This record gives sequence, C-alpha cells and structure tokens, in this order.
Amino acid sequence: MDALGKGGLFWWNFSPRGHRHRSRRKPKSSSSESVNVQGRGWSLADFPLKQAAVAASLVLTGDTVAQVRDRWVAHRRGKPDSENKGITSVLLSHDWLRALRMASYGFLLYGPGSYAWYQFLDHCMPKQTLVNLSLKVLLNQIVLGPCVIAVVFAWNNFWLGKLSQLPSKYQKDALPTLLYGFRFWIPVSILNFGVVPLAARVAFMSSCSIFWNFYLSTTMSR
Repeated sequence: MDALGKGGLFWWNFSPRGHRHRSRRKPKSSSSESVNVQGRGWSLADFPLKQAAVAASLVLTGDTVAQVRDRWVAHRRGKPDSENKGITSVLLSHDWLRALRMASYGFLLYGPGSYAWYQFLDHCMPKQTLVNLSLKVLLNQIVLGPCVIAVVFAWNNFWLGKLSQLPSKYQKDALPTLLYGFRFWIPVSILNFGVVPLAARVAFMSSCSIFWNFYLSTTMSR
C-alpha cells in the first residue's frame, strides 16, 4: 500500500474539515519545487506522474493503431500509383494533432483520475470479498465508464473547436459506446479488482485499453 502515500486517500490529499495539526510555523520557502494549495494540502510532488505517463503512452498506442488501420483500409480500397508509395503514405501521414489530443487526455485526465478513483474504491472497500468485488465492478461501469466517455468526447471536441456539436455527439455515440464497453470492461474489471494490486491497476487497465482506445479513437474521428 506504499503507492497510497502518507497523505491518505487521494493523490491531492484532502484534509478533513475542522481538523488541524499542531505544528511550528516555518518560514516561507522561495523554492519552486512544489506548489501548495492552501486548505487542501496539495503539492506537485503528489501528482501520480508514473500512472499519468503510462496512461498517456498506452492511449497514444491505441490511437496510433487506429490511425494506421484507418489509413491501411483507405489504401486497400483505393488505387495508388504504386504499391511502395501507398505503403509509405500509410506509415508517414500521421495525424499528430489527433495523437496529441489523445495523449494529453491520458496524461492529464485519465491517468490521474482513474488512479484517484481506484484509491477511493480501495479506501471504501478494502477487504477482498465477493460483495466488495462485485460492487467495485458495478461502480466502475456505472460511474467511471460514463465519466470517461463524457470527458474524452468533450476533450476531443474542445480541441477541435466543436463544443457546440458536443450534445449531438453525445446523443449519437455516447450510449452505443457505453453499451459496447460493458462487454469488454466487465471481465477486465473483475480481473483488475480481484487480482491486480492497487499500484498496478492504472497500468493494467491502460494496457487493456489499447483495444478500447483503438475503438474510442475510431468513434471520435467519425
């Protein structure tokens, strides 16, 4: 449980209201290594950098697979002047802005957010019982799943400057994506909560999500 840190539940370390630790006042430091937020006890050192980086790299992998697959399908359906030229186009004509959108989502949102979520579930249900496992899987699907889909659609449309089209995007793709995700994520969540230790859960889920990110990236680019 060292991954939880000394601060407790979330990586931003909430402090209970009305509870103050008695400590001697220390002179203010001019160091810029950490930024403390008054009243919340948050510092940059608490940011789950490892989980965020793993999530970003694996989200980027899923998006890369989706892009290469889309270009390969378009290449096979078309009639390029030469086979070699067509393959070169498939490999080199990469949408780097789209890749950056997905990677930044993994680093800034999915990695830290899912890590905090798994800490919260383990704090509320620390015992590995069948009931707790079932509740974690259920909450993962009805809480985390819709949140992830809502956030990634909004993040993508924000980068594209199409926030006005977000309601129609939700109406068209959100529910089918969520229902399709149930078939994939329920078995993965059972393994995640039943077998994988807390410190490795973001990495495990992100690894499994290479397939999911492939599907999600394809859905968002339509």
